[in-house]
Amino acid sequence: MTFRTGLATSLVAAAFTVSVAAEAFAQDLRPGRIRVGMLADINDFDPMAFSTVNFPTIKNLYDSLIEYTPEGRAIPNLAESWTIAPDNRSVTLTLRADVKFHSGAPFDAEAVSATLRKANDPRAGKNVYPTMSIVQEWAVVDPRTIRITFRNPAPTRQITDLLQFISVIDPAAIENVSTRPVGTGPYVLAERAVGQRVRLEANRSHWRASQPLSPEVVLTVFENDAAATAALESGAVDLVYGTTGRSAVRLRAAGYQVVEGPGPLVQVFRINSTRGPFRNQTFRQAFNHLIDRAGILRVGYAGLGEVTALPWAPASPAHDPSYAQRYAYDLDKGRALIQRSGLPQAEISNWKLLVNGGEEASVRISQIVQASLARVGINIELDLKQGAEFIDALLTGKFDAVFGAVGNVQKFPTRLTTNSIYRTVNNPILGEPNPHPEYVEAIRRVDTTLGPEDAVKAAYDNLNRVLVETAFGIPTNSYPIGLIVASPRVGGFTLDIDNMLVARTLGFKP
Repeated sequence: MTFRTGLATSLVAAAFTVSVAAEAFAQDLRPGRIRVGMLADINDFDPMAFSTVNFPTIKNLYDSLIEYTPEGRAIPNLAESWTIAPDNRSVTLTLRADVKFHSGAPFDAEAVSATLRKANDPRAGKNVYPTMSIVQEWAVVDPRTIRITFRNPAPTRQITDLLQFISVIDPAAIENVSTRPVGTGPYVLAERAVGQRVRLEANRSHWRASQPLSPEVVLTVFENDAAATAALESGAVDLVYGTTGRSAVRLRAAGYQVVEGPGPLVQVFRINSTRGPFRNQTFRQAFNHLIDRAGILRVGYAGLGEVTALPWAPASPAHDPSYAQRYAYDLDKGRALIQRSGLPQAEISNWKLLVNGGEEASVRISQIVQASLARVGINIELDLKQGAEFIDALLTGKFDAVFGAVGNVQKFPTRLTTNSIYRTVNNPILGEPNPHPEYVEAIRRVDTTLGPEDAVKAAYDNLNRVLVETAFGIPTNSYPIGLIVASPRVGGFTLDIDNMLVARTLGFKP
């Protein structure tokens, strides 16, 4: 059967062999009960509810069609190979033959089709649904082969992002997957005590040789970071997932391991360019130089991460570290742009900086910016809001400027548009139509440039130039999400492109 969906994409041809580096490393470790501290309970077990609170379980209960190395290279997973059509309008996947779901049901192309059908439903697809927008239809060719067709030719990385995002669910379990997960992953759900713990047991029928290494993973919920790290120090847990930068730096100095993945968030000074002095583009551009990025990284995130003037992680093909030097903190350059804007003195200070008063890092970095701006004559108030009041203001554009993190920055560049301030259509902050048509066009160009390599790079370079010139978002620094602090006894860490917890290779050093 053939199923149709809601948007467009295209693909590339690739077939790789699975790396055995992690397995070889795991052989030097001994199995044991892995005890993990986490700072919030999971919401549910649906892998399409792609929220950070669910990151400790997704990669342990489910397998995706393909995976990425930390550098962003696509490698096989449930799909042992894939071929992108010459016109980049479809991709054909050959599936592994040795995989079963936790229920014992066979993994096959019909199961992938059922998962795609869920992903393509606006409600059931949850966070995966927007990524499905590039897909026109899909067809089961035979039990081990499925073909996905795109509405338009799409870049390779955009296609592999889709395949990496799809975690396959047992068709019989889809209706109740939020509470009763059934995937093909290395662990199965053994116990769920809401607000307390999640216990996972090894899937001994898992298709990866010698994995999972450890027979059990216990995820314990702690009410705050201090309680979780105290449990680590006392030996009650073996690692903490999602700890803060400050705790990580302190514990690293005490001999604990700190594991940072390739999928950080980027902190962005978000500017509502439809309000006040920020309607003036030259005034907005001044903020490329008025923000002390190094100070923000140091004070807000204990130095973990890197300064950046662009919203990309190193794994992104659009990453260009030279911008951090080109648009470095320079009050003289910022002052000159303010003067060039032609705005009167009273107007340049006629705005407030919205602050998440419930987040210590946001308060600290907002105070740094407030002090820095005062040095060039911009004297502003901090508008502290907490909880639902802050979230409502952030997501509906009820602000002049605010700090807010953006994700998907290690994937295909136009995945950035899943973040509210960067949306090209139906932007909840900037309105419709988008007031920055040059940005919209730059995104379109990246989405439609397939090659040669110099043409693709030119499209990325153009997008980067437009981002700093339109200046409705001023990136300041990356910082780790899913940060792990672990006992020196634990080994076998596998870095996930989204910084999710991967427990199948974890064990204890001899």
